[in-house]
Amino acid sequence: MQVRHITWSLKSHPRSSDFAGVSDGHEDLARAAILDKVMKGRQPTDLMLRCTILDSEGNVQTISGQFKKSDLSAEHGLNARDLRKIDSRVPNLVPTILVRKEAILVNILHIRALVKADVVVLFDTYGSADSRLHSVFLYHLEHNLKTKGTGLAYEFRALESILLSVMSALEAEMVFIRNLVGGLLAELEDNIDHDRFKRLLHYSRRLVSFKNRAKLVEEALEEVLAQDEDLNAMYLSDRKNNIEPHDHEELELLLESFSKQVEEIVNEAENIESNVQSTQEIVELILDSNRNALLALDLKVSIATMGLGTGALVAGLFGMNLMSHLEEHPYAFYMMTGMSGSVALLVAWAALHKLAKIRRVGLSSSQNPNKKHNKPWLPLPLRRRTPEGWS
Repeated sequence: MQVRHITWSLKSHPRSSDFAGVSDGHEDLARAAILDKVMKGRQPTDLMLRCTILDSEGNVQTISGQFKKSDLSAEHGLNARDLRKIDSRVPNLVPTILVRKEAILVNILHIRALVKADVVVLFDTYGSADSRLHSVFLYHLEHNLKTKGTGLAYEFRALESILLSVMSALEAEMVFIRNLVGGLLAELEDNIDHDRFKRLLHYSRRLVSFKNRAKLVEEALEEVLAQDEDLNAMYLSDRKNNIEPHDHEELELLLESFSKQVEEIVNEAENIESNVQSTQEIVELILDSNRNALLALDLKVSIATMGLGTGALVAGLFGMNLMSHLEEHPYAFYMMTGMSGSVALLVAWAALHKLAKIRRVGLSSSQNPNKKHNKPWLPLPLRRRTPEGWS
């Protein structure tokens, strides 16, 4: 019976530690769900990848076919960890261009591809909402692979189409953000309100995110350009035909042209970001000025109230039921009214003069007539040289 009583008391009187246990349980469940979602992309053999394959002639062999990671790794001579970089279900925000023995792995923005000397494998992005961009890219890739009169190797034509699609996506987003921010800054010149400030904050965050992504793309291209071994290894057709490349000038020019274009986009994004920051600072100065004006108005009203109160004090003293021998004087009312008004005006004028003097401190405190004026500053090369030294 005693044990039952103890058990009942524990159930009837929950302690704070019990609620802490419930909270910890929810956190554990959320942590386990996130871990399970992340670990789904780390299984090297069981996951299926959806791929679109183009042959050496630029024709589409397979559209959105399902392939195992293990089969793709064995067919193209890759490691299972290499396919993690191009698996859309694995969180991966850093653009990369990986060079392997027989393939080039590209993971930039919306494109995840495997480029070989005679085949291109496109890994379809799960959950992608921009199917039009992917369709345009696939059409251009087919056309570019079928065009053999450009003098570029098969893998370089594929890489050119990939980078061109990336540039088109960056330029389109840049134009969209530029129009949004430009229109909002023009609206802020006419009127400043809470909604416009909220939109400016949202656009500013979006601009920073876009600039960071563009910088990552630029860094990925610069990283490849800085590695001579990777540039030589990207000549897949020559290596397949047992031809040793003498130089990599052709590939270097291709990558540098796109790198310069990405650099221009990054510079434009930085300029827009600078305009946004300047506008924010100017708006903050305007709001501070308006706030100071409101505070000054409040002080003026308080000073006027103090002056009226001072005048009312004099009138109140004579309005009490006390004998002052002025009750029957014919001009006492006019004299007391004038004196009360004069006292009120004198107090208000003195307080306003003091307020104006305090507000001028920041600008005119250095304008003291008794203070000696210092010699104006000039750069050393412009000062007069004397035998004793610089004057």
